[in-house]
Amino acid sequence: MAASSLLLLLLPWLATALHSPPGCKIRVTSKGLDLVKQEGLRFVEQELENITVSDLHGKEGQFHYNISQVKVSDLQLPFSDLHFQPQQHLVFNIDNASISLHFRRQLLYWFFYDIGSINASADGVHIHTMLQLSKDESGRLKISNITCNASISRMHAGFSGTLRKIYEFLSAFIITGMRYLLSQQICPALNHASLVLLNSVLDTVPVRNYVDDHIGIDYSLLRDPAVSMDTLDLDFKGMFFYRGKENQELENHAVEPVIKETERMVYVAFSEYFFDSAMHSYFQAGVLAIELEGEKVPKDLEVLLRATFFGTIFMLSPAVADAPLRLVLQVSAPPRCVIKPSGTSVSVSAFLNISLVPPGQPAVQLSSMAMETKLSAKVFLQGKALRVQLDLRRFRIYSKQSALESLALFSLQAPLKTLLQLTIMPIINERTKKGVQIPLPEGMDFTKEVVTNHAGFLTVGADLHFSKGLREVIEKYRPAPTAPAHPTPQPEEPSVDSPQQL
Repeated sequence: MAASSLLLLLLPWLATALHSPPGCKIRVTSKGLDLVKQEGLRFVEQELENITVSDLHGKEGQFHYNISQVKVSDLQLPFSDLHFQPQQHLVFNIDNASISLHFRRQLLYWFFYDIGSINASADGVHIHTMLQLSKDESGRLKISNITCNASISRMHAGFSGTLRKIYEFLSAFIITGMRYLLSQQICPALNHASLVLLNSVLDTVPVRNYVDDHIGIDYSLLRDPAVSMDTLDLDFKGMFFYRGKENQELENHAVEPVIKETERMVYVAFSEYFFDSAMHSYFQAGVLAIELEGEKVPKDLEVLLRATFFGTIFMLSPAVADAPLRLVLQVSAPPRCVIKPSGTSVSVSAFLNISLVPPGQPAVQLSSMAMETKLSAKVFLQGKALRVQLDLRRFRIYSKQSALESLALFSLQAPLKTLLQLTIMPIINERTKKGVQIPLPEGMDFTKEVVTNHAGFLTVGADLHFSKGLREVIEKYRPAPTAPAHPTPQPEEPSVDSPQQL
């Protein structure tokens, strides 16, 4: 009984552990799949055009024939379809295609030897492939399996030359053999194209990489993709990490993004956790601090600060009182992001230390004040980079020592806010200008982006654009071929005097 009660208590925790909420989510819709089909069809055409068919040779009575150097001369794929199939599959069909072939013929009948070329055509070619998508051990999306069926309804060849009648007599043997050999090469070519070449394109999707010298981002998939009849959903961890503690996990308590739209080609959703983990990582790195000293402090602000702390400065020695001012602004806790339908904001708590720094002497602190700031954040996509533009919305300072000193600091509110707007915010926005890459393969970019805020997350709806073709990306990352240890001997031409070699 006690064991049953314990199991009931653990069930909610186990369910949460098995379904960690994503910090980033991507949905590809049927409209996006249509664009992928156009590029994919060009890629399939190129792969089928490069099919290598084995030589065909045989003997019928006193006739010896050899068919070699088979090449695809033309390819027509008038009817093709690419669609989702639950739970983890993409289905690619080609119907009623035709493949034109050109090959070399050799015929030996007693002492008559004929050589030339033949044009053949395979019609009614049907290809059915099913690609299984899954998450590999590193959290990367992969094509883990492919099932393929190919058939050729009919095939015919045109013969010419001195022994045309003999070839026509043998055409049944030749065409049957060529039809079999060709159909047997289609699926292996598509298997290699999917499991090797297309997976090399998926290898270009960033999974765990560095953003800058301080932080990195983890885009590993949390689970296998979820495929419906109209959509493909990918749940990414979407967690930034401090490079000094790369294995540290930041627990995700944010709202899970929910994408309901299907009108655009692709949707990308980011939860508050995505942005919070970035700011937490920068806080851990200790880079959320800015120091202004001497001439870097605006002259008007320096005059106001010296007037505000005149009593304290007056009590110091002249050498210290005339020393340059130093302002150190440092975030005191990881900033927090709040996403609402009305907009996105970032709350920042910091402290500002104001000191005099006489040369060769210890700094003399004039004040240490707390700051509470709320920034409005404009999130947008440019290419594949997610960028954030920050603007100061609310600002408040107060003394950590007494309410009376807080009242005295009231006159500094406006000038310090101006300092933040004109000096500090440009520095912060310059750092965020580079942005962070969204997990898309190389050669694919977003266009016509529209950002929509929700409660706890935001979505970016966009269309897709191929800036590079699949072939271009594949060739870029194709491993260089290794030379064989010993040269492979070239096959010799069949000898007329030795028909048994045909």
